[in-house]
Amino acid sequence: MGRIKDRTVVVGQGYVGLPVAVRAAEVGFDVVGFEVEPRKVKLLNAGQSYVEDISDERLRAVVDAGSYRASADPADLADFDVAVISVPTPMGEGVPDLSYIESACATLAPYVTPGCTVILESTTYPGTTEELSLPILESGSGLRAGDDFHLGYSPERIDPGNATYRLENTPKVVSGMDPASLHAVQAFFDRLVERTVPVSGTREAEMTKLLENTFRHVNIALVNELAMFANDLGIDVWESIDAASTKPFGYMRFTPGPGVGGHCLPIDPSYLSWQVERSLGRSFRFVELANDVNEHMPDYVVRRIQDLLNDQSRSVRGSKVLVYGLAYKANTGDARETPARPLVEQLQALGAEVWLADPHVAEHQFPEGAHRVEGTERDLAQVDVVAYLVDHDEFDGEMVGSAEIPVLDCRHALKGTNVRYL
Repeated sequence: MGRIKDRTVVVGQGYVGLPVAVRAAEVGFDVVGFEVEPRKVKLLNAGQSYVEDISDERLRAVVDAGSYRASADPADLADFDVAVISVPTPMGEGVPDLSYIESACATLAPYVTPGCTVILESTTYPGTTEELSLPILESGSGLRAGDDFHLGYSPERIDPGNATYRLENTPKVVSGMDPASLHAVQAFFDRLVERTVPVSGTREAEMTKLLENTFRHVNIALVNELAMFANDLGIDVWESIDAASTKPFGYMRFTPGPGVGGHCLPIDPSYLSWQVERSLGRSFRFVELANDVNEHMPDYVVRRIQDLLNDQSRSVRGSKVLVYGLAYKANTGDARETPARPLVEQLQALGAEVWLADPHVAEHQFPEGAHRVEGTERDLAQVDVVAYLVDHDEFDGEMVGSAEIPVLDCRHALKGTNVRYL
């Protein structure tokens, strides 16, 4: 099994799959981006990107060069040398939903040929590559993984909106079910990224991704809970965090926020917790505690908004609340699992009229009943309180900070006499 790997298919053209596909096309692969939504296929082939990390210009360059095309036709998967599976893995009722991986493998299997390489990139629990993907690929192809084709896992490390660390300059963990598979997976990603990090098996690679995000999830929960206690104790937790950050060893900076969002933090640690419970019959207490703290941060933010209104002798019912930011993080349109959504819905349930500003998020993703605004000075003059959830560059922080109404700043980004911090 030593053929040249030039024809590549990337199954799933979202926040993870599209950057991989475009990068592969840029370095010389003939790439098919497989996407089941015809609307997205049409946009991609027209050189219009819906993923902010990939500009229209960059996408159009590989489309015009003929090195990339999107397709919803499984027949276009034929004759691939490398296939990368980058599909969603949501949680449903506390149980991992692996149906997208199952469907991707079943669609890909008839086109698996001797010498090809299949790489799973979707975040999942340890064991998925060899326990789930492998039998589907073998059954649908009539070939044996390891003997006839290569199979590996490489966890994604895409950070939407991060201008410093992109796919190509972020170290890429790679693995295979056997040494030959590892070699094939590493050889592919060596052409895409500056540095690959091989590990001994697919389970170790799958665990790596969950470890990274569980570490962040737990530490964010720690500072979120500290922020709540510090506020009740009259302590400026942000000043304490700044001071602690001067320690050059034994400390890593994490900051509070209105909750966690995106695919990684709200979901990935729960994969590990579910696997521990299923396989060992024990609970992963750190993850369960972190879930409890972070999931209830929107509740806490709503209570703080209520307090600000009470100080003005106003109730939430009938008040106008201007919320800055629907995306889960700054300078991205990624609103997956955003804490802003339950926060807005709670305010609406309490009778508030919610005005929502976010230049990055498409209007069809806005919560029902929320009024989309730009967050201008005129908007500020017509509302009763502000919840500043996301510090997008497009927002005029100086203007918001100088507002004559109460402002709850959940990112410690503003200054002003009426600004209160999370």
